[in-house]
Amino acid sequence: MIVRRLSALVDGGRRRGRALAATLCAVACATSLAAQQPPPSTDARLRQQQAELDSLRRERANLESRMSTLQRSARTLADEVNNLEAQRRTTARLVDALEKQLETINEEVEKAGTGLARAERELADKRDGLQRRMVEIYKRGSLYDVEALLSAQSFAGLVARYKYLHELALHDRGMVRRVEGLRDQIVSQRLLLVRLQDEVGRNRREKEREAERLASLERQRQQRLTQVQRSTAQTRERLSQITRDESRIANAIAALETARRRAEMAPNARPAAPSSIRTADLGKLDWPVDGAVIYSFGRVINPNNTTIRWNGMGIGAPLGTPVKTIAAGEVVLADLVGTYGRTVIVQHGGGDYSMYASLARIDVRLGQQVTKGQVLGTVGAVDPDMPPHLHFEVRPKGRAVDPLEWLRARR
Repeated sequence: MIVRRLSALVDGGRRRGRALAATLCAVACATSLAAQQPPPSTDARLRQQQAELDSLRRERANLESRMSTLQRSARTLADEVNNLEAQRRTTARLVDALEKQLETINEEVEKAGTGLARAERELADKRDGLQRRMVEIYKRGSLYDVEALLSAQSFAGLVARYKYLHELALHDRGMVRRVEGLRDQIVSQRLLLVRLQDEVGRNRREKEREAERLASLERQRQQRLTQVQRSTAQTRERLSQITRDESRIANAIAALETARRRAEMAPNARPAAPSSIRTADLGKLDWPVDGAVIYSFGRVINPNNTTIRWNGMGIGAPLGTPVKTIAAGEVVLADLVGTYGRTVIVQHGGGDYSMYASLARIDVRLGQQVTKGQVLGTVGAVDPDMPPHLHFEVRPKGRAVDPLEWLRARR
C-alpha cells in the first residue's frame, strides 16, 4: 500500500512539474489580449453621465428645431433671443456635464494605472518565485519526492513528509493560479486604460466643439439683443410718428368740419347735401379692396410689448390692387401724410368721412367729386414691418369708429 502511494506521489509530482512549466511558458509568451470590460462601477458612472449628455443633446436639438421654425415663420426678435438664451443655457450645462465626465474618466485612468503597476510588480515577483521552484524541481529530479519519503526513519516521519509535500504542492498550485489571475488582470487593466484614453480624447474633442458652440451662441444672442434694442427704439419712434400723424389727420378733419359748419351758417347758404353714407348702410357697404384683415380697429399689443391704437383697420392685398371708394363724395385730402404714406380722405356730406392710406399711387385730386366704387389709387407698402395693405378708416361726424361694422359681411 505504501508503494502504491509512493507511485501516485511520483506521478503527481511529474504532472505538477509539467503543469508548472506550461504555466510559466504561457506567462512568458502571452501576446494576444482578450477584450475585457471595465469594472461595473466605472461602466455605471459613465452610462449615467452619457445618459445625461444624450438628454441635453435632445433638449438642444428641440430648441434648434424651434429656432428653425421661428426663422421660417413670422416671428419677433424677442422670440429668437429667448430661444438663443435657452440654447446657451443648455449648451453650458452640456459643457459642465462633459467636464464631470472627463473628471470621472481621469479618476478611472489613475485607478487603472495604479492597479496595473501593482499587478505587474506582483506578477514579476510570483514569476521569479515559480522560476526558482522550476529550477529546484528539475535539479532534484522527478524521483525527489519518492526519495524524501523513503528516507523517513518511521511511519510518523513518512506521514509528516507526505503532508509537507502535499502542502508544498498546494502552495505551488496556488501560486500558478495567482500568476494566471495576475496575467488576466493585467490584460484587463491594459485594455481598460486604452479604452479610457480613447474616451479622454473623444471627451476633450467634444468639449472643445461645445465650447465653440457656446461662444457662438453667446455672440448670436448679443447680436439679437442689439437688434431687439434697435428695433424697439425704432418701433417706439414709429409709434410716436403715427400718433403725431393721427393728430394731424384729426386736426385736418376738425378744420374741415369747422369750415363746413361755418359755410352752412353763412347768410344765403345753400342747404347742405345729405350724407351719402347713412345708418342704414351699417354692414352693407362694399369693401374698398378685397383682402384679409391684418389688424383691427382699437388698441393692439405688439409682440415686442409695445402698444398702438389703430383708428382704422388694415386690409392685406397685393401691391397695385385698385382701391375703391365706399360711397360718393368729395376728395378733401390727397397727399403724403407721414407714416400713413399716400392718403386720400373723402367727405361724404353731413360731416361723414372715409380715409384710404398706405397707397402706392393716388388717382384723384383735391376737390374732385367721386362716385361710389370709383378707383382712388392702388395698394402700397408703407410700413416696413407689414405686408402690402390698405389702411381704411370711417369717421361719421369726424369721429373714428370700427370700419368693419360698416362693411358687408363676407360669406
